[in-house]
Amino acid sequence: MKNNLMLPIALSALTLPNLAQSSSQPNIIVFLVDDMGWQDTSVPFHSSRTPLNAVYETPNMERLASRGMRFSSAYACSVSTPSRVSLLTGMNAARHRVTNWTLRKNTSTDRVCDTLDFPAWNVNGITQFAEIENTCQVTPLPQILKNNGYHTILCGKAHFGAINTPGENPYHLGFDVNIAGHAGGGIASYLGEENFGNKTDGTQSTPQAVPGLEKYWGKDIFATEALTLEAIQSLDKALLYGQPFFLYMAHYAIHIPINKDKRFYQKYIDKGLDPKEAAYAALIEGMDKSLGDIMDWLETKQIQDNTIILFLSDNGGFATDSKWRSGELYTQNAPLKSGKGSVYEGGIRIPMIVKYPGITNSDAVCDVPVIIEDVFPSILEMTGIHTYKTIQKTDGVNFVPLLKSAETQKHKQRSLMWNYPNLWDGTGLGVGPACTIRKGDWKLIFHYDTGAKELYNLNADIGENNNLIDVETDTAKKLSGELSRYLRKVKAQRPTNKSTGKSVSWPDGKE
Repeated sequence: MKNNLMLPIALSALTLPNLAQSSSQPNIIVFLVDDMGWQDTSVPFHSSRTPLNAVYETPNMERLASRGMRFSSAYACSVSTPSRVSLLTGMNAARHRVTNWTLRKNTSTDRVCDTLDFPAWNVNGITQFAEIENTCQVTPLPQILKNNGYHTILCGKAHFGAINTPGENPYHLGFDVNIAGHAGGGIASYLGEENFGNKTDGTQSTPQAVPGLEKYWGKDIFATEALTLEAIQSLDKALLYGQPFFLYMAHYAIHIPINKDKRFYQKYIDKGLDPKEAAYAALIEGMDKSLGDIMDWLETKQIQDNTIILFLSDNGGFATDSKWRSGELYTQNAPLKSGKGSVYEGGIRIPMIVKYPGITNSDAVCDVPVIIEDVFPSILEMTGIHTYKTIQKTDGVNFVPLLKSAETQKHKQRSLMWNYPNLWDGTGLGVGPACTIRKGDWKLIFHYDTGAKELYNLNADIGENNNLIDVETDTAKKLSGELSRYLRKVKAQRPTNKSTGKSVSWPDGKE
């Protein structure tokens, strides 16, 4: 069944460049990290430094933050593909319905649930084309930028659509250059010695084997470094074109597997970390070196003052429990609760830094909540592209005013919404089907599987330890109603009860 949410427009409107755009438009770099937790850095995003900030060394994140604005209440979806789709489209996941991670055509990635059947979400991801089943038809951000004179580059992880669908190929989404992006949501190996997971003995490679880096096969090089070298080569080429560029630098790091990056591993062993944690810390620092190398390149070319950098993660860190699960967990998100796949803060709150020369003040901090679909209208505002058409209806709000002043009432009064009618992991701990609203300091969670609600005041209880659902009843009722109205408005999906065959209720208790 096709889940096509918007009417198509002529493809000619998507492909004809606007040659009138000025070459003085800023360059844009989106530096997206995979599975990076809120505290997986030496840059504090909490009100004070945490023990994890003392563990990791990310000097280039510090360097970027010292020249831009940290967002301490930035959010994404709880898993990868929904966030990446929201970034490229400006749509909330409830609207685009790519609500879980994608991989194989027409195949759901949901875990089996004893009590619920999950909806027929858009398992094939996004597409620019009509009549593609199980997709959301969109006009993606890179296409709009390309139409307006930008040279568009993807380097690293794509994960916008399933294998053998148009969305698996970044060229179909408006990128002029694609370096190692495909349908895979992870990386089989970071090691060049292992060909980044590609088999050469005639056996089938896994879908996570990274394409396009063949010249590094068999070499002693880490994938993070190889991608950075390729990105810089592509940027060198971009300068020759005389166009502004858009680099979507989407690292596979710091997603599992936690291979050892030998450039940084021993220093963390020497600091007393166990081997798994040392490997994880090295993976983080390798990502940070990539950021520094790109910033160095900008300064060498003397274009740092005309280049905007947005740094963020696609979801919370991979840590679903306060206890270690041997061989699976490599980080915790304290003081946040739970991790990737969860609607608790550990699953959706992300590190985010924006450096906008001439706009952001040095070492600025903003605690006003923003969400990943806001990147879409914000970049279009930054580039001065005000006239464009999209197939999709967008939800994101331009956060450029926050870069100028961290106090804006429009943003403070806004409600953020999440809908995850899926099951990423079967371990419980809040990692399950739920919908969520944050408004001001208040956050309400509705669990589709149990019908239970939770209400937290995040200003007083960032760890979500004190459920106020039976105390603040008026607040809970108002938030339940607002969330339910929004989900109905965008035709959001919800699970069905296996025992009755009926859809579970909305948070307001109504069908």
